[in-house]
Amino acid sequence: MLRYHEVPSYETNEFCPKTQKYCICVFVINEGDKLLNQLEKMKDFCRDSVDVVIADGGSTDGSTGHERLKTLGVNTLLVKTGPGKLGSQMRMAFDWALKRGYEGVVVVDGNGKDGMDAIPRFADELKKGVDHVQGSRFIKGGYHENTPKSRLWGLKLLHAPLIRLASGFHYTDTTNGFRAYSARLLSSEKLEIFRDCFSGYELHYYLAVEAARQGFLCSEIPVSRVYPAEGKTPTKISGFKGNLNVLHKLFISCLHVQVPR
Repeated sequence: MLRYHEVPSYETNEFCPKTQKYCICVFVINEGDKLLNQLEKMKDFCRDSVDVVIADGGSTDGSTGHERLKTLGVNTLLVKTGPGKLGSQMRMAFDWALKRGYEGVVVVDGNGKDGMDAIPRFADELKKGVDHVQGSRFIKGGYHENTPKSRLWGLKLLHAPLIRLASGFHYTDTTNGFRAYSARLLSSEKLEIFRDCFSGYELHYYLAVEAARQGFLCSEIPVSRVYPAEGKTPTKISGFKGNLNVLHKLFISCLHVQVPR
């Protein structure tokens, strides 16, 4: 039995019953047309593999209107009303998915950068019994374009090596949020992910490290990520403070430092 079950408050809007063994949770906050265009691209790839779930951090831009989401094939909209950022959105989504009986969860950002053709491949890995599936731009079959140089070098020289060292698994794309997790991993007493200390990016890193360290089955599959050639980089991490916060979360996760259990 889990000792912790700390989940932010959230609203549930279920438009359809559960139809698949797995779901894909799309994390958003004010993504506007980027989200709507992504959902349009997702429809064919999700139809026979996953239910589509929007995990909203509190959008105010009108992009999560119920009727529009229904026409785009969305099964459920979750809206976080409690505190926290990405980690809190993730705990909200995982809490709901486990209660609904999904056997695994694919996760992706809703800002239009990722290739949706990878969705069935994530579902296939879950069917094989893999517990932590990392999408990678850098293995055979993967692709990336217009990746900001600072991010690319930060990943290659610092982020990926640290997580490889901490986990013992040869991850190649550790900043990529296109991943999948088995219900077995998410509900594990060894990890106890439902804790309020996981409010930001550290939950992604913690899951990658601890999944491998605790003996769960891990894999990487090829994915694509394309940044726009011009204009603002679609990201919630910006400026010196934002990048410093990511590094702080990374070091905490790699050093296995969390709140007392």
